[in-house]
Amino acid sequence: MAVALVLVTVVLVIVIALLVAVGAGKLARIDGATYPAALARAATAFAGVVTVVAAVAGAIAVLLP
Repeated sequence: MAVALVLVTVVLVIVIALLVAVGAGKLARIDGATYPAALARAATAFAGVVTVVAAVAGAIAVLLP
């Protein structure tokens, strides 16, 4: 049961990170950025979401016995 919960959580985080990246890329294109610049912004947003989730998970792991 715990493995299934971890897998569902990982999939949910990846989906949310992808949605944030798509939104950031779209906003960059609307703002007039080139495709490579928009892709860089999208990649940065994706990495930021994954980093924040990893930091929160690490903090929770330290707090819980």
